[in-house]
Amino acid sequence: MGVPISQMWTVASYVLKQRLKGNRHYPLVLMLEPLFRCNLACAGCGKIQYPAHILKRQLTPEECFKAVEECGAPMVSIPGGEPLLHAQIGEIVEGLVARKKYVYLCTNALLLKKKLEEGLFQPSKYLSFSVHMDGQEEHHDFAVCREGTFKIASEAIRMAVGQGFRVTTNTTLFDGADPNSVRAFFDEMMDLGVEGMMVSPGYAYPKAADQKGFLRERKKTHELFEMIFSNRKRRWKFNQSVLYIEHLMGMRHYECTPWGMPTYNLFGWQKPCYLLQDGYADTFEELIKETKWENFGQASGNPACQQCMVHSGYESSAVNHTFASFGGMFATLKAMVFNTYANPTAQRRLDEEKTMPHGPLVHLGLTVEGKPMGKPSNEVVHAA
Repeated sequence: MGVPISQMWTVASYVLKQRLKGNRHYPLVLMLEPLFRCNLACAGCGKIQYPAHILKRQLTPEECFKAVEECGAPMVSIPGGEPLLHAQIGEIVEGLVARKKYVYLCTNALLLKKKLEEGLFQPSKYLSFSVHMDGQEEHHDFAVCREGTFKIASEAIRMAVGQGFRVTTNTTLFDGADPNSVRAFFDEMMDLGVEGMMVSPGYAYPKAADQKGFLRERKKTHELFEMIFSNRKRRWKFNQSVLYIEHLMGMRHYECTPWGMPTYNLFGWQKPCYLLQDGYADTFEELIKETKWENFGQASGNPACQQCMVHSGYESSAVNHTFASFGGMFATLKAMVFNTYANPTAQRRLDEEKTMPHGPLVHLGLTVEGKPMGKPSNEVVHAA
């Protein structure tokens, strides 16, 4: 099991309370972006494409705490940019832990070892380092456009685990991903001692430099994840809803609930999700009450939503299903117990994939041509 019992109980109690109140549009995880600047320039990221004066800005701890209290979600994910570049990230995390929020500090881990040596963070059941790892070494380094990052991140993970910190990984898969390599990557992460892994398909992001490598067809996404998650090793632990994993495999269907993981950043509350830029709200209440949620999701007919199955929109749908009925709870328990998903057809396709051409260029659809990978550094990217 990749999620501690105490965290599962907190989330379950929260969801049941919201349902008893009759609340439909309730948040599950606040995605808190305190800054956009980063020390990497990943081809699939849209944050560092902002102008320099925006990249220099960051939220204050007080602004972060206000957003967390306004939202009320039991879990807070802190992506970026690279949060460890924030001069007050230790204060922000300490404040959230004191509020008993389950915090996932998302990081590429280039600075994690240094921060651990400085004693910036203390182990807590409320804090988990969510390390961005996009596959095995060759794939990961190409995806983030810099050689050596996989080794640095792996060393930081070992140190964090050794010091008693909770550590998870966050992996985004793009068109052309090698399912056999992904499965081997799962073994490597388990060997490092991570608590659990989170996997999500990558979908089109307007500001991303690379627009060709995203997954664009639900059918292809289902086939990819069916090969990856079927015939599973029991040692693999995932830090996400088992029903969401079945959704990715094409075993069940959910509609998007973008309000389940709202985003707060330098501009305010983003409408309706971080993949779409439909404006910003000044308050969380305004976001919930004035956003026309019926205009988003596959059922809405919105062209931008038809192929998407991204974690931020569908994980909360799966969690809601778990606690919506006895059927949802039974389906979750069943998926937790019978989680190997024996599938001869998927295994046959997986074996066939071994003869297909794969590699980092195929992995990202040859979209970063002419952009050599640099050497590791702690320099901050200030895109013009």
